Amino acid sequence: MTDARDPVTASGQEAAVTAASAALPAAAPVLSKPARSQWWDVWEQFRTHKGALFGAGIFIAIVALVLLGPYLWDVDPTKTNIRERNQGPGWGHPFGTDQLGRDIFARMIAGGQVSLAVGMTAMALSLLLGTLVGVLAGYFRRLDGVLMRLTDLFLALPLLPLLLVMVLLFREPLTAAFGVETGIFILIVSAIGITSWMQTARIVRGDVLALKEREFVLAARSIGTPSRRIITRHVLPNVLSPIMVSATLGIATAIITESALSFLGLGFPPDFPTWGRLLNDGVPYLQQYPERVFWPGLAISLVVLSINYVGDGLRDALDPRIRGR
Repeated sequence: MTDARDPVTASGQEAAVTAASAALPAAAPVLSKPARSQWWDVWEQFRTHKGALFGAGIFIAIVALVLLGPYLWDVDPTKTNIRERNQGPGWGHPFGTDQLGRDIFARMIAGGQVSLAVGMTAMALSLLLGTLVGVLAGYFRRLDGVLMRLTDLFLALPLLPLLLVMVLLFREPLTAAFGVETGIFILIVSAIGITSWMQTARIVRGDVLALKEREFVLAARSIGTPSRRIITRHVLPNVLSPIMVSATLGIATAIITESALSFLGLGFPPDFPTWGRLLNDGVPYLQQYPERVFWPGLAISLVVLSINYVGDGLRDALDPRIRGR
């Protein structure tokens, strides 16, 4: 029996098969290439933001100096030496000394530790309260009215007078219970956190209101998934972006608020340095020794400015509409 196929057609099919088999090895590496994660896309967008990279570098440098400073500059920030008081910057004292002969550079390092600790702890408390109120108000309609009116009440209160009243009312009980330094730290962190959660709550509530009508949430609800599991597994991961942006901006707000309280003399005691306390100590000597106000003011400005740049970069990087361009 002879083959009835057309020789031209058969040769064309053999050529197509040969070409396809030759192309398979070249396509294999493309098919085996791992997919990029969402966080990699966020990093790719973040690294294109020059201001955010600059701010992150400045902030990391300040944090590293504050954490490693006591090991590199082993000087007691509370040690007084009247013979060396009011000295200008020099080799022995890079930032000079104050009216009691204490090394200002060592006090700047110690003050940075306190200011950053207050800022990060108060930010964590503020995010916890804001996220909790926002999720509950956005997901449970019966709680929305009560929680949002509570948010409006806190927004209507003047921030600085409220902080002053809280410090004056609870300063003595907390210092008597936990000691001076620990009690004031708890008081300032609690006061800042309790009075700065409202913006986060409003942002999270708006996102949750949109998310709970999405298909994946409705599907989870239709199969009987408990609300607690829906919130923790489906809602919270999708509101992580605004929470992270609020976290960066919350650190800056907390540092400025703590500095304002210390500058007014209602923060930490005089022998416990913070950047705001150093500003307060340098004001009476502003004309004779302006560097005493310049250094803590510069540190506060650099930290706040760098954190704001990082927050702007994260906001752009975490926005899928911008990442898709």
